[in-house]
Order: sequence, then C-alpha cells, then structure tokens
Amino acid sequence: MRENRPKNRVLALGSAGALVTATLIAGAVSAPTAAATSGHGQDREAQGAAIAAERAAKAGIDWRDCPADWGLVKPIQCGWVTVPLDYAKPNGKQIKLAVDRIGNTGTPQERQGALVYNPGGPGGSGLRFPTRVTNKNAVWAKAAKAYDFVGFDPRGVGHSAPISCIDPQEFVKAPKADPVPDSEADKLAQRKLAREYADGCYERSGTMLPHMTTPNTARDLDVIRAALGERKINYLGVSYGTYLGAVYGTLFPGHVRRMVVDSVVDPARDNIWYQANLNQDIAFEGRWRDWQDWVAANDAAFHLGTTRAAVQAKWLQLRATAKKNPIGGVVGPAELLSFFQSAPYYDSSWVPVATVFSKYVAGDTQALVDAAAPDLSDTAGNIASENGNAVYTAVECTDAKWPTSWQRWDRDNTRLHRDYPFLTWSNAWMNLPCATWPVKQQTPVDVRTGKGLPPVLIVQSTRDAATPYPGAVELHKRFKGSRLITERDAGSHGVTGLVNPCVNDRVDSYLLTGKVDAADVTCAPHATPKP
Repeated sequence: MRENRPKNRVLALGSAGALVTATLIAGAVSAPTAAATSGHGQDREAQGAAIAAERAAKAGIDWRDCPADWGLVKPIQCGWVTVPLDYAKPNGKQIKLAVDRIGNTGTPQERQGALVYNPGGPGGSGLRFPTRVTNKNAVWAKAAKAYDFVGFDPRGVGHSAPISCIDPQEFVKAPKADPVPDSEADKLAQRKLAREYADGCYERSGTMLPHMTTPNTARDLDVIRAALGERKINYLGVSYGTYLGAVYGTLFPGHVRRMVVDSVVDPARDNIWYQANLNQDIAFEGRWRDWQDWVAANDAAFHLGTTRAAVQAKWLQLRATAKKNPIGGVVGPAELLSFFQSAPYYDSSWVPVATVFSKYVAGDTQALVDAAAPDLSDTAGNIASENGNAVYTAVECTDAKWPTSWQRWDRDNTRLHRDYPFLTWSNAWMNLPCATWPVKQQTPVDVRTGKGLPPVLIVQSTRDAATPYPGAVELHKRFKGSRLITERDAGSHGVTGLVNPCVNDRVDSYLLTGKVDAADVTCAPHATPKP
C-alpha cells in the first residue's frame, strides 16, 4: 500500500522478488485530549507527546533555504522539528524530522493556517507538497491562497533519521525470482529471503524499529503542529496518509481544524495490516481488467487486441517470455510486475504503460528495458527506493500482529491467486518479513470519533486498487459527522489531485469555509486518459 507516487516512477522492488504494492501540521499547546489518554493503553505516550509538543512550541522552527540537494527551490523553506524516539521516554533519545513550507499566496487576512500533507506509503516523503504552489498547480490554487503548504518526511523516511534493511544496490538488483512459485522449493527460497530481510532491518535499524508505528507518527504530527505555532492542524492525507489521519484524529480530536482524507485505508483493527493486503489483491485484479478493457477499446493506438482476453493473452505471453529469458538480461516477471502495476494504480500511467507494451509487441524491446529495469547508476534514487520499502515494512510489521504460521499465508495466498493472479504472490512476499518480525508487534488504535473532532471530508473512487472502496465507508461510519464524496466508475489512486470539478470544488469549499454538503455526494468519474 505504498505512497501516492509521482506518475511514471517505476515502483521499487522488494527484496523477496516482491514489489512495493502500495500495496498503497504561536498557538497555545493544549493538554492531550481524553481520547489520547483513555482506552488505548497509551497514557505515558500521550503525556510524552504533550511534553514534546510544549517544547516544540517554545522552540519553533528555524526556517531557512532548503539544502541544495533536496531539489526544493525558493521560496520553499526547510527546517527541523525534534521529537522523542520513544514517547514513553520524552527525555530520552531524540530524532530530527525534516519539514518544509511555502507561505499562503493570498493576503495575511486570507491566511487560515498551515495545511500539512502526507502522501502515503508508509514510506512516502511529503516534502514535494509545497511544489504544488511553485509549479502553479491549478487544482490547489484556491487552497494555496488560504494556507501555508507544509510537507514533512515522517520518522525513518528520507531526511528524518532514515532507516534501511538491505544494501540499496542489492535491493534493486535484477532480475529477481518470479513471484509466482512453481514449486515448494520456490516458496522456501522466498521465505528465506523474507526472513533475511526482516533480520537485515534489525541489524541495520534495530534501535528505530520498535518505534516505527503509525501512532508515533501521529504524535510526531502533533509536535509538528505545535512547532508551527498552530493550535489546530489542517491535514490532507492520501492512501496510507488517510490511516495516519484517522489515528491522529482519534488520538488528538481536539487538535483537528479541517481534515481531508483521500483513497482510504480501512481503519478497522482486524484489517490492519494482513487483511488489508489480501483485500488489495482482489481490488488490483479488478482495476487491471479495467485497464485492459481500455487498451482493447483503443486498439487503433496500441494494437494489443480488441478484447480484454486478447490483451491478457499478450500479457501472459510477455510474462512467460521474460521468465524463460529475462528481457535485456534484466527484466523478468518481477520487474514486469513492478512496472505494469502502475497502470492499475494511476490513470496517469495508462498511456505510458500501454505505449511501452505496444512497442515491445511491435519489436522494440529497449523501451521496456528502459522502463522496467533498475538503473544501478542512480544511487540516490536506489537509496530512496530501499528506504521507502524499509519504512513500509517497518511500520506495517510493527503496527499490528501478523500471522506467524506459514501454513496460513500459504493457504490464503494460494486460494486468492487462483482468481486474482495479477498481484497476489508478489504482495505476499513483500509482506512476509512481518511473519518473522524481530521486534514486538503492537495493537492498532481503535479509530473512532473523540471530543472536538470536526466534520472530516472523505474522498474515494469506487474502483481504487490500493485502498478498496469499503475502507472509506468504514472510516465514514467511525468518524461521526464526516462526509463521503464518492467518485463512481473510477479507480485512480489519489482523487483530490485529479481534475474533476465535482470533487475539486467541494474540497476547496471545505478547506476554505469548513462546510460540507448536507448529505454524501456521488460524482461522475474524471475524464478517461486519451492515447
């Protein structure tokens, strides 16, 4: 359930021949709310978070030009917020979180505070958020007049005490084993890789691992709020960022001013995280078929077949070829999946993926190698990919208890693979390190409405692959007074960044006035990509 990626970014490969499925912020500091200190067994952490927030409010943020190699140009500014590694020990070891911001584009009178963003993952960096202003992104122009756009690298990510589980060059090396096992020996080899990966996380990042949890990131978010001098936070979360928002809203309901969650993780305790990943496999198959239907409808452009069955046959043929003889020596089935899965993720990938596929079938293999093979010379990119995967694994494995019985994993994934073969096994191997995780696994927060939580705006498309639709319905039930905007017959992950006035106007209206519609709203889909 990895982060909302920039379009055309090739998805990172996991160490177990798996791939990253995303699988998918100088007011007074108030004391922690009742919800933060009751019923979660988190009293000490709640007190620690209040102490850390008070400190951060006094310290503020020393805003400066961003470091040159961060790729964030003026007027974006960068700074640091110090948080405890362990909130139960607020005076113990501290880590620094990287934050950035751009001021509101309107007048001082129009300013409504800071809008803090998380793009998902777990493992995604939010530091690109202020570039929506510098790049003059029209969808966000109205919100930018009212809000400072604030991004941050969550704990363990990027510039914020980054963690690692394996040498990054080793992590991206290709070709990896076909995720779909042919034998018990194949499964055994993948299980060994998953165990080695979990051990590698502990060896390389052991001190961080027990504290790499969503509740801790939510506490970090509250410390960032205080450091910004904001009494209440305005928050935008996409994908996993919706779960972070749900947990924040539960722990700190009185600190939320406005909250938009887009493409929602089902926050039910029994869904986090094993079941969530099984549910993804089903949804990905559905969206993969949507893409194939679109390719077939545009056969004049792509020449891949006029029916879904014909397109699927070409895909299976490509997969079999790559398995027998990796294309260019580096693109096997695992690498193909890593590239092709961006189509069911994002509509922005529909044309690029179909174009590369079309070129390959017409005899141009280089386009596919360029798109799907790792670039070993891109050391910075490979470090970022490995780090993203490490954080994804650390947070999902530490957040919740996972099955330790291989028999259960084998049974569940074998059963699912029969009907939903596109992503099931690769998703399984990606998450299998959680079965042998070397630190204590926590109990997820019971997400629910607390005193002071305002109406939360929930945005979701019905055919989302990474965060299936029922997740939005579940959060809607749990957050009383929330409103659900449904984009029907669409499935691009991350709805609020797309051009769909029915959605955009309501998000703007909510951010600018706090008002939501009297009832839930269903919007027609955004425009389908054109070849």
